[in-house]
Amino acid sequence: MSLQSKANPAAEAEHRVEIVPTAKRVRVMFGGETVADSTGVLIIRETRHMPVYYFPPEDVRRDLLSPTDHHTHCPYKGDASYWTVRAGGHEAENAVWSYPEPLSDVAGLSGYLAFYWDRMDAWYEEDEQVFVHPRDPFVRIDVLESRRRVRVVLGGETVADTTHALFLFETGHRPRYYIPTEDVRTDLLHLSSKRTGCPYKGFARYWSVSAGGRVFEDVVWSYPDPSREVARIKERLCFYEERVDSVLVARSE
Repeated sequence: MSLQSKANPAAEAEHRVEIVPTAKRVRVMFGGETVADSTGVLIIRETRHMPVYYFPPEDVRRDLLSPTDHHTHCPYKGDASYWTVRAGGHEAENAVWSYPEPLSDVAGLSGYLAFYWDRMDAWYEEDEQVFVHPRDPFVRIDVLESRRRVRVVLGGETVADTTHALFLFETGHRPRYYIPTEDVRTDLLHLSSKRTGCPYKGFARYWSVSAGGRVFEDVVWSYPDPSREVARIKERLCFYEERVDSVLVARSE
């Protein structure tokens, strides 16, 4: 007897696809060519997905695109067609997609084209390069000074203790505490090879910590050259709260 999965009505109701126009000029580079350049981009915000730029067809270099036989189906947007990009002797297969006849809830996507982020060479908003994925227009980051005491315990040892942390509040995330290096037991830290990127903060490097006779991998990070909006966190150290014994934050000074 075969079993068929049934749609979960609650999950269906919770899934949202939102179309948000942006006035920013957005450009996509590949193979030394500008393959898309538009001030009429739509940002798609979808449950459990990163934001995606969709470009009006007239703002895409269609001469650099070749249609393919690849097609996919999305239960929330419809059937997608794909194109391969060729420019400057380089090729990105099935790197562009569009919904020619999208479902009624997202009818505004009709004909617009999207690009796989990591298959292109570079992305720009106005004249500033954007990394990792498009910035969500509804994400806000506040960096605030605080004299509340923050103490980090790892392996039974206090590895950081400060009243000079910067508290970083980012939409949809738990608060993070960026601590001056002089208030951290840096003698316990070992630089690792891990690196990550954030479209709002920049690129982070990581450290592991030796404490209590154990090694805790990649539990500390720092932004050596953060984005202008969060420049104050430069070189400060932040602990991965979910992977340490505790991060104790006083309720008041």
